[in-house]
Parts: sequence; C-alpha cells; structure tokens
Amino acid sequence: MPTIRSSADLRNSYNDISNFCHTYGEPVFITKNGKGDLAVMSIEVYEQLMGRFELYGKLQDGLNDIKQGRARPLADAMTDIRNRRRR
Repeated sequence: MPTIRSSADLRNSYNDISNFCHTYGEPVFITKNGKGDLAVMSIEVYEQLMGRFELYGKLQDGLNDIKQGRARPLADAMTDIRNRRRR
C-alpha cells in the first residue's frame, strides 16, 4: 500500500517523511488539494532507479543491435580480443 501524505505534512513533518523514505526505501506520494502532486524518495532509491533505467536502455540497445544484424557470436569477439592482446 503506498504511503500518501499531504503537502502540509511535507512542510510540517519533513523529517518524518525523510526518515520513512530512508528506512523503507519507498517513495511517499504527496497530494496537493486532494490530488496526486509529487513522489518523494531518498537519493539512494532515486540513484538505483536511474541506474535501472540506464541498464534497461543499454539492454534495449543490444536487442536493437541483434534485430538489425549488428551482433556476432561471443566466441568470435573473444578471439578478436585475445588476438589484440597478443600484439
């Protein structure tokens, strides 16, 4: 169940909200005039989320390369790497 707090709570209970985010690693959803307005999370959780997005992007790039024929077998790539090291 998501944690939902009002914008007044954010203003008046910032430390409690911050402690919750750091302790549980979950966002707190902030409402303004009864409607969703913000999602607040710890910087650690934010960095993990951004890392996942970056990883997903790289995985998608790899899948696109495979679809477009810009890939080769691992054994061939490893042979090339070994040959470069010997030079």
